[in-house]
Amino acid sequence: MSKAITEKGYFGEFGGQFVSDELKEALNHLADFYNSIKDDPDFQSELEYYLKDYVGRPSPLYYAARLTEKLGGAQIYLKREDLNHTGSHKINNVLGQVLLAKRMGVKRIIAETGAGQHGVATATACALFGIDCVIYMGEEDTRRQALNVFRMELLGAKVVAVKDGDRTLKEAVDAALADLVANYKNTYYLLGSAVGPYPYPDIVRDFQSVIGRETRSQLAERAHRLPDYLIACVGGGSNAIGLFAPFYEDESVQFIGVEPGGKGSGLGQHAAAISYGQPAVIHGFKCYSVIDESGEPARTSSIAAGLDYPGVGPEHSFYHATGRAKYVSVTDEQALEAFQVLSKTEGIIPALESAHAVAYALQLAPTLPKDKIIVVNVSGRGDKDAAQVFDILKGK
Repeated sequence: MSKAITEKGYFGEFGGQFVSDELKEALNHLADFYNSIKDDPDFQSELEYYLKDYVGRPSPLYYAARLTEKLGGAQIYLKREDLNHTGSHKINNVLGQVLLAKRMGVKRIIAETGAGQHGVATATACALFGIDCVIYMGEEDTRRQALNVFRMELLGAKVVAVKDGDRTLKEAVDAALADLVANYKNTYYLLGSAVGPYPYPDIVRDFQSVIGRETRSQLAERAHRLPDYLIACVGGGSNAIGLFAPFYEDESVQFIGVEPGGKGSGLGQHAAAISYGQPAVIHGFKCYSVIDESGEPARTSSIAAGLDYPGVGPEHSFYHATGRAKYVSVTDEQALEAFQVLSKTEGIIPALESAHAVAYALQLAPTLPKDKIIVVNVSGRGDKDAAQVFDILKGK
C-alpha cells in the first residue's frame, strides 16, 4: 500500500480540506468513523462477501494473446474490471462506502456521475440496501449517456440533470457538494473518484486497491513475477490508484496514467490535468488542475464523459511531482481507434475511458522486448458508449 501520505489528508503538498468549517467538521466525523472501522474484521468480512458473491470478484487477469501477437512486443494482460456487476470498477468503492454509510445510520445517499457508471453502481447498491439515492449528472452527460440515466432510474434513483456551466462532471460535483453542505446531518455523499477533500481520496483508494492486490497475486500465479508496467486511464483517477497503490513500494514496476488529450493541447480542448495543468485548489482539495487565466477550473473536453474533469486525485498529483508515475495523454481519435482495435482483436469492447489506457498500450508494447509484461486496466465495458461511437463513426 502507498506510503505517500505525509500527514493527515495530504500527499506531499496535495490534498487537504479547503472547505468551510461546518463542512470540515462533517468530513472529520466521516474520517474518524472510517478510520475506526476500516480494519474491523466484521466490516471487512461483510465487504468481502458482497465483492465475491454480488460483484463477482476476483475479476480475471486475461492474457491478450492475439493483441500481443499483433503488436509484436511486450506481453499484454488485461485486468477485466469490465466484467464486474454494473460493468466497471466503480462498484468496488460504492459497496465499501454504502456499507460504511449503513453503519453510520444514514438513510439518504447522494453522488455525482460523469459517464454514469458510478451513478449506476451507487443506485445499484442503494437498491440492494433500501437507501434513498439522488444522483447529480451534468445535463450534457445525461444526453451522452441516456442509457445509464435510464438504468439509474430503473434502479430507483432520482437523477438530477445539472444545467449550470458546461453541464458536465465538474458541475455535477458542484451540485453534490452544495447538497452536502445543506444536508450533511442526514446525508452521505458517496464520492466516486479519488478526488475531493480528505478523507475521500483515502477511502476511495482503499476500496479500489482490491484491483492491484488481485493483479499482484494473479500475475504471481501466472508468470511468477511482478509486472513491468501498469497502465490505466486517469480522469479523477480511482481505477488507476486502485491498480497502482498496492505496488507503490515495488520500484521495478512502472506506473503510467493515461489522461484525456481530447482534441488538442489548447485550453478547452482536453481534460489532461497533469499533462497540461498546474497545482491549484478545486472542489475543496489541492491537485494538478486545468485552470483558466483567472485561476478558476477551465472548460474541459473529452470523448469519454467519465474523464471530463478539470482536476485529478491528490495522490496522483503526488506521484507525478515525485516521479513515481508517468502521466501521458492520448487524443479522442486515438482512444476511438483503440476502442475498435481491442474489440476486433480480442472480442472485448472497452469503455471509452478504458480505451485511453488501451491506446497507450498499443504505442508502448511494440517498443518493448517480448519478455516484458504490461497490465492494462480495462476499467469498464463499452456497452454504454456503443450508441455514441455509432453516431461518431456514422458521421465520418
